Amino acid sequence: MSVGYSLAYRSGITPWEHRNSVPDPPFERLLDREEVGRERPFGRALDLGCGTGHHTRLLQTRGWEVMGVDSSRHAVDTAIDRGGESSRYVIGDVAHLPGCGVGKGFDLFLDVGCFHGRRPADRTAMGRGVTELASPGAVLLMMCFPRGRRLFGANGADADDISAAFPEWELLDVRDADTSCMTGPVARHKPRWYRLALTAGPSV
Repeated sequence: MSVGYSLAYRSGITPWEHRNSVPDPPFERLLDREEVGRERPFGRALDLGCGTGHHTRLLQTRGWEVMGVDSSRHAVDTAIDRGGESSRYVIGDVAHLPGCGVGKGFDLFLDVGCFHGRRPADRTAMGRGVTELASPGAVLLMMCFPRGRRLFGANGADADDISAAFPEWELLDVRDADTSCMTGPVARHKPRWYRLALTAGPSV
């Protein structure tokens, strides 16, 4: 998916960016839950497959020390332009996180439609990388289309796929995404939110 994804950004055919450009109160309520009991700054966050940085900037505005990572240079360049001097982004593949220069010690990981578009081997590598970069007790929020729902090149994923790629994480919650703020194609594919927490230290 990453090659097609980069081509889409270079050609300007990125319908998912429209979804990310509008206010999304249901998504912000998911973040509210992660901020309960924390004081600003809430901790370190990594936006996986950040695209042009909509969610990265939102997390920063809310009080997270956040970094975005994406394989598309065009998307990252746009994210930097929109974020100004305070923005922090890295061009890198989510299947090779430890070597892409984002650092370690993240308390929150956000994946809005990245994992479900990767091949099985990449999903496993992504799980290992996220675990290596995570702080104890870190949380991962992931939005996926159900398996078999193809849109924007994504194959979809379910709880079994996610648990297989993140064996050291506990799946705490699965819920249908509130599609009231989503564009038609995305809403029709009935995305779901998954919430996981790291239950063990990174593998050695």
